[in-house]
Amino acid sequence: QLQAFGGGLVQAGGSLRLSCAASGRTLSMYIMGWFRQGSGKERELVATIRWSGGSTSYVDSVKGRSTITRDKAKNTIDLQMGSLKPEDTAVYYCAAKFLYDASYNYWGQGTQVTVSS
Repeated sequence: QLQAFGGGLVQAGGSLRLSCAASGRTLSMYIMGWFRQGSGKERELVATIRWSGGSTSYVDSVKGRSTITRDKAKNTIDLQMGSLKPEDTAVYYCAAKFLYDASYNYWGQGTQVTVSS
């Protein structure tokens, strides 16, 4: 089970931290990701982190101003986003997939992020 929280309204140029709490399974063989979907847009993979090892990846649009981290003790992943832009406005979802699976199988509920200009 994944539960995301931390969304809200923020002014352009500001920062926000999203958190996702995972429960119910051991995550050592999983990749965790943050997706987002803006109004009228396709869902987009924003950032990923491999639970074991901590390797990360980012979509180009957030690279350099976002950081995804995981806390093994708390079983949480965070997405710290800075220099926010109106185009970052979206519903953000955390998700997980087994290391060798092609797609993400486990999804949390979305959390709305709205960036005002």
